[in-house]
Amino acid sequence: MQMHPDYFLARKAGILDSIRQVVEIESPSCDESASTAIVDWFEAETRRISSDFEIERISADNLGEHFLIRAFQSSEKPILLLGHTDTVHPLGTIRKNPTRIEGEKFYGCGIFDMKANCVLMLETLRAFTHLNLQPPRPITILLSCDEEIGSPTGRSLVEREARKSEFCLVCEPSADGKVKTGRKGTAGYVLKAHGIPAHAGLEPEKGASAILEIARQIEKLHTLNDLQKGTTVNVCQINGGTASNVIPETAECSIDVRFASMPEAHRIEKEIKSLESFDQRVSVEILGTINRPPLERTESVIALYEKARQVALQINFELGETQVGGASDGNFVGALGVPVLDGLGIAGNGAHTLEEFIFIDDIPKRAALLAGILLTN
Repeated sequence: MQMHPDYFLARKAGILDSIRQVVEIESPSCDESASTAIVDWFEAETRRISSDFEIERISADNLGEHFLIRAFQSSEKPILLLGHTDTVHPLGTIRKNPTRIEGEKFYGCGIFDMKANCVLMLETLRAFTHLNLQPPRPITILLSCDEEIGSPTGRSLVEREARKSEFCLVCEPSADGKVKTGRKGTAGYVLKAHGIPAHAGLEPEKGASAILEIARQIEKLHTLNDLQKGTTVNVCQINGGTASNVIPETAECSIDVRFASMPEAHRIEKEIKSLESFDQRVSVEILGTINRPPLERTESVIALYEKARQVALQINFELGETQVGGASDGNFVGALGVPVLDGLGIAGNGAHTLEEFIFIDDIPKRAALLAGILLTN
């Protein structure tokens, strides 16, 4: 059984209104009250769809709330749908990037990554309820509140629900309309240098510069890049010093690492954690670890993609696939051996920027695709 995009096209005004409401509830990571507000919206909307769905709000200390829906319960293993309600945008960013429609583009903070896609998941449940359709498997929807900061509390929930599931659909943004059958893993480190302060004019020779040490280490870190293996090592932030006339006693930098396999992740981590000072008067300290394993393009992932591609063909579009450098909670699922298909969200662009948007014309197609996969056992 397939859902035709026309069903969701007829719901266009309602869907756009829901997306607008969700986007305008600003919910940056680590803001408890903002997270609670957006979960309030999802709970109320879910209860409007059906009183039969099981709803759970799970507190994440100092971060907010995760939101869980269990729908169409049966003895079959469920399908897990993943999303997140947090964004990278601080409170007040809506004034810089107001929610608005310009032609076929719908702009807003977090609309592409990934608030519109959270609404899309509810729309599939609404469609099944309205049309009295019983999917062949139960549907579990998990919306976490800390994905953008590495899922420190959400990871265990994702893994718990994934272990119970037949397969997982991640409604993160599509990549130019393509689903994601592979994602790199991620690791994050902080390199700290502790030197010796001195007056920069009177006796600089008595000092040992932490900033100079960090600069030398950055050059060494850059040599760890291996694009042929898909490994990237980038210093993305640097801080140091106390005053313009003091040899800096402290400095630090953040290190972003991406990799395509776990052996490569362990190799890079060993290299980083074995860094030694160039200036023996300066001590170095390395914090951090591997965060997300890679989502590898396994046979089970390919089979799930082929299922989705066939569903797409039946509603008259070709669904492409790609592999990307960014990670998601789907990485945790793939590492458990559970088939996962990522990037099922609405096409758009500008994730994490003030020019973030989705294509309105893509909404019915993506909703029908998601519904069709859920209806195909």
